[in-house]
Amino acid sequence: MKGFVLAGTASGVGKTVATLAVCRALERAGHAVQPAKAGPDFIDPSHHAAVVGRPSRTLDPWLEGEDGMRRTYARGEGDVCVVEGMMGLYDGDTSTARIASLLDLPVVLVVDASAGMESVAATALGFREFAARTGANIDVAGVVASRAHGGRHADGIRDALTAELSYFGRIPPRDDLEIPERHLGLHPGDEAPLPTDAVDAAADGVRADELFELARRPGWLAESSDADLHSGSEAAGGGTTDSPRPTVAVARDAAFCFVYPSTMDRLRATANVATFAPTDGDPLPPCDGVYLPGGYPELHAETLSRSDALSTLADRAADGMPVLGECGGLMALGESLTTTEGERHEMAGVLPVDVRMRDRYQALDHVTLRATRDCLTAPSGGTLRGHEFHYSTADPASDATFAFEVERGTGIDGFDGLTEYDTLGTYAHVHAESGAFDRFVERL
Repeated sequence: MKGFVLAGTASGVGKTVATLAVCRALERAGHAVQPAKAGPDFIDPSHHAAVVGRPSRTLDPWLEGEDGMRRTYARGEGDVCVVEGMMGLYDGDTSTARIASLLDLPVVLVVDASAGMESVAATALGFREFAARTGANIDVAGVVASRAHGGRHADGIRDALTAELSYFGRIPPRDDLEIPERHLGLHPGDEAPLPTDAVDAAADGVRADELFELARRPGWLAESSDADLHSGSEAAGGGTTDSPRPTVAVARDAAFCFVYPSTMDRLRATANVATFAPTDGDPLPPCDGVYLPGGYPELHAETLSRSDALSTLADRAADGMPVLGECGGLMALGESLTTTEGERHEMAGVLPVDVRMRDRYQALDHVTLRATRDCLTAPSGGTLRGHEFHYSTADPASDATFAFEVERGTGIDGFDGLTEYDTLGTYAHVHAESGAFDRFVERL
């Protein structure tokens, strides 16, 4: 699979909309597109999936390790991968530039052209020269002009580009190309997808054939053996031929919507998966363990407080059934959840913690957790790398037990992984390549 990276000069320049337009243009040109996202984000990939109809791959060397990230790329489907960057090209210790270098993919800059013309070319040249001067092993190959008008505006940008930089088209300034925002970022793609006609109009300005020509098959992909690419995470089957596969119940609805595709792939490779929607009134399916992903339980707290599925889960957890909750899942497993308006709602009551929503984010970082005891996702002394982003604070009981010390990140006052019975709730999200979900299934 060939690929390239769409990287921004900064946050807020229109990378996600440009990615959707590029994906649509490539599809219209007859290509099977695999979308992907640099970094740990859940929301931008939901918009990719809404347009392409294929899950977007998460590419993050912190969460997955370098080899794991390459395996995730290699498992993609299609003939061209479009990777949306995060923040600005060079920002962060797991920057888009680093990811492009590790994957051996060329970079196309998304530049906000709403208030510039020749300056767009100057900005792009500066980003290209910065790579050369700092030794960054990336090829900044050209520009997509975001929020650019046609005619003289687009012509001026194209004509000002130096010979080393190609013009790959423009995204028009349209009100219906603005994705609404709320806490945690943009509205997810399944809740607020961009109108089809707006994406089609944006795709009209994209030079799909030239972008496909730019895309390249990474050198490491050609050199890797099939065993290298399919070792570890998603490839293995679960159990042996004479041992039955356990069943994992996974909550999937508007309250529990933050799941990496690789996690679902891995769970399906090692167990039977039964999904259920607590906010729709679904009962808890027959299962050997439960996974509650992150999402927006705070927006559905009243409904969740009446959920028969969570009541049943609480009873099963008290009987020792393994239950894993991440971020929103942790919140739903607690005693109560209080909204920013001060409304308190009873939750499952499995974990001894009360959670309160705040008006601004309380944590946003890659994290490192070290296990202080054996738990569902790590052995004693083991480490997990993950990501946390939440607007809530947690007030655990004074005698609450934690499974992890936080070596990097926030967690709950320097700890994470509240435990009770065989239930574990963390603020950290982890990826399938961490091995955490393998260990979880092995405990069932």
